[in-house]
Amino acid sequence: MKTNGLVVGIISASLLLGGCSTTINKQQSGAAVGTLLGAALGYGLGKGHKHKNLAIMLGAAFGAVAGDAIGAQLDEKDRLLAGENLQNSLETATDGSTSTWNNPNTGHSGSTSPTKTVVASDGTPCREFTTEIVVGGETHQGYGTACRQADGSWKIMN
Repeated sequence: MKTNGLVVGIISASLLLGGCSTTINKQQSGAAVGTLLGAALGYGLGKGHKHKNLAIMLGAAFGAVAGDAIGAQLDEKDRLLAGENLQNSLETATDGSTSTWNNPNTGHSGSTSPTKTVVASDGTPCREFTTEIVVGGETHQGYGTACRQADGSWKIMN
C-alpha cells in the first residue's frame, strides 16, 4: 500500500476543479493541478527556510509529474464518481464513516472518510478527511482539510 498525500491531493483537486473545460485532456489537467498543488506543498515545507524557492520549484516539478501520471489513468467517469463521492461525504457523512465509489468500466475505485469537523474563525465549516483511490491495482492514500464555500461546494485547503 502506498501512502502519498500529494497524489491524492492532486486527484482530489482535479476532481473538484475538473470537468470545466473540454479542450484540455485529463493528462494536461492533472499535470496543471499537480504543479499548483506541488508548488503549494513546497511553499509549506520550505516556509522559513533559506531554500524556500527551491522547495517550491521542486514541489511544482514533482507535482506535475505525479498529476500527469494519475490524470492519464483516470477517465472522466472516474473523476465524476470520485468527485461526487468526496462532495457528498464531506456534506452528509458523519465523522468516522466511509463512503465509497466504484467504476466497473475501469475497475478504479475509492473512498472518503471525514475524520474531524471544525468551524474556522470566520464561521466556515471545515472537515478533515482521509481518502483512498485504487488505480491500476495500486492504492493511494492521503488526507486533507476542506471547507464549505458560499455556493455549498467544498474546497480542499491542504
